[in-house]
Amino acid sequence: MSSLDHLVLATPDLAATVAEVTRLTGTRPVPGGVHPGLGTRNFLLGLGEGAYLEIIGPDPEQGAPEGPRPFGIDGLSEARLATWAIRVEDIDAAVAASRQAGYDPGEPRDMSRRTPGGEQLSWRLTMDAERGQTGLVPFLIDWGRAAHPAANLPVVPLVGLEALHPHPERIEPHLTAVGAKLPVKAGNRPSLAATVFGQSGLVVLH
Repeated sequence: MSSLDHLVLATPDLAATVAEVTRLTGTRPVPGGVHPGLGTRNFLLGLGEGAYLEIIGPDPEQGAPEGPRPFGIDGLSEARLATWAIRVEDIDAAVAASRQAGYDPGEPRDMSRRTPGGEQLSWRLTMDAERGQTGLVPFLIDWGRAAHPAANLPVVPLVGLEALHPHPERIEPHLTAVGAKLPVKAGNRPSLAATVFGQSGLVVLH
């Protein structure tokens, strides 16, 4: 199985969501960087065991991007746990294996962002344009030789991650195809819920 890389908490108001996560967990996320051309920036919070929470929203210092912002941000009225990512070492091989198993995670794409220190951080991830880069099935990410963002982050330990879907049996084969492990329960609509251990106890992000 591949390992959890990060959870994506998408928001229409980055500052407000960072403040709310800080209030709930007792730990303030740190600035991650800017995504040039996508109209977004992010803040990060460690989850332990090499994973992290990405809080991503519109960057007020960038103009409107040519296309829609990722993770359905432009259509959000409030923050939501939009999707998650698993880390792989050879993304091309992982994509080929997933397709052979019956699920197409999308084409790998080169991505980058500027860190607060001005450094350029690059990686590759699968882009699923049809689903708008959201959903219960994680996208794949390959950091190559880049320093992983989870290093040196303040940590709020992840206790559990689970999902709801009207038809769990439709999602489970796709999870298996990409090498992901996620409990999926029957529910009215697709959603993710992450439980973390904050300074005052358990906190559920969804």
